[in-house]
Parts: sequence; structure tokens; C-alpha cells
Amino acid sequence: MKRGMVSLIGAGPGDPELLTLKAVRRLREADLVLHDALVPANVIALAGRARAFDVGKRAGRKSTPQETIHRIMIHAAERGERVARLKGGDPFVLGRGGEEALALAAAGISFEIIPGVSSAIAAPALAGIPVTHRGIASGFLVLSGHSPDSYRGLLAGALPNSATVVVLMGLAHRRALAEFLIHCGWRPDTPAALVFAASTPEASTLIGRLDEIGQLPFPPTDGPGTLVIGDVVSLADRMSIAKQLSPALEKGVPA
Repeated sequence: MKRGMVSLIGAGPGDPELLTLKAVRRLREADLVLHDALVPANVIALAGRARAFDVGKRAGRKSTPQETIHRIMIHAAERGERVARLKGGDPFVLGRGGEEALALAAAGISFEIIPGVSSAIAAPALAGIPVTHRGIASGFLVLSGHSPDSYRGLLAGALPNSATVVVLMGLAHRRALAEFLIHCGWRPDTPAALVFAASTPEASTLIGRLDEIGQLPFPPTDGPGTLVIGDVVSLADRMSIAKQLSPALEKGVPA
């Protein structure tokens, strides 16, 4: 039988209009879609003719083993199917896109990488927070918050308040992270933000200080959350006017 192929696709932060043109084309061509848990239904719906299955992983919930995902992709491609592996954000940013690409390569399966807009950049930007800004921060660190032990060495070696820290999948550990940064010399009054469900209708942002970020409440949403720490967060209020004008500008109404 003719072998199929697998497209490792970045779904971006949630808004279907932030998908690349190539991502949309591959979804429409797909026979099988394997998507992460947080990929919105209106993104999955772009693959109207395909069978779609949730193989995502959520903290504290039952999930599909990674090895099972590999087997499904490989077997489907061997049957000649076009598989779209739809991953939140970008496939290679704190996901398991690299593991999946290696598994496909080892099995001799044709595959391609279709980058996506990473929530590490998009979520802060949509909240009016640039991760870099001249005179404030010339770089940023992107961390996985699943395991505090995995990022302590990196943060301990960074000059306090010298860069923006963006944490994905780490809201449950935000208090411990804040305490560790302060222990490393970061100012307790460093601005910090919790950005929820960025680019979706449920989007919201909470802004406070580093020493109080652990006490800020969660909004009623099941969407993804991104933690942003650094002086660039203080720019969000100054950009609020531009954000309020954006719907009018999209409709062509003079500002």
C-alpha cells in the first residue's frame, strides 16, 4: 500500500485565524486528526472530512500515553492515510513534537513540521505585554512549569530582573516560582501577569506583583494559562487604549 504522511501542526494559541495557511490546508486534506486537549473545537472543525481524536494531556487527568500516540500515527501513515497531529502553540515549544518527529523518523514515516504561533509569545502580546522592549528587557526565558526542579538551575544563573520570564503549564506552581525568584534576588514588586485563554472569547488577564502572584484568583475558564514575570508587564496598562480600539479598526471605523 502507498504510505501516507504525518503533519506535525502548530495550532497556535486558540484563534483559528492565527493558524498558518499551510496548517489549514493540511487539516482540510487530513484523513485523521490527533489533537491536544486544549485545541479549540473551531480549529478542529477545519478538518471537516477527517476522523478526530483527543490525545491530549491535562494535569491530574487521564491521558493517552505518548507511545500510543506514536503507534497510532505510524500505523495510520502505513495504511496510506494523511495524519494531522495538531498540537497547541508550536510543535517544538514545550510540547513533545520532537519526540514524535523522532519516532516517525525511526519508523521510516514521511513527516513535516508546520510551525505555529507559540503561546509563550502570543499570550503576553495579546494582553498588551511585549516579551522584549528596548530599555526594559532584551531577552526572555520560556519555561515549563510542570516541575520546579527543572527550571531552578536556569533561573538561579540568570541576573535578577534582567529578562522576561514566561511560564507555560505552571500556574499550579506559581507561588513556589515567585518565592524562588525573590530568593534569587528578584524585586518583590516586579510586575507579573496571569494570562488566561489568550486569543479566545474567554480571554482575561490578572496583573499584580511578583510577591502576590500566588494569591491571585483564577477566572472561571478551563483554557490554558500563561504566567509572565518582568518589568515589561507594566506596559500592559499603557497599551489598553490600543486594545480597546482594535475592534473598531477591524471594522474600518475611524479611531
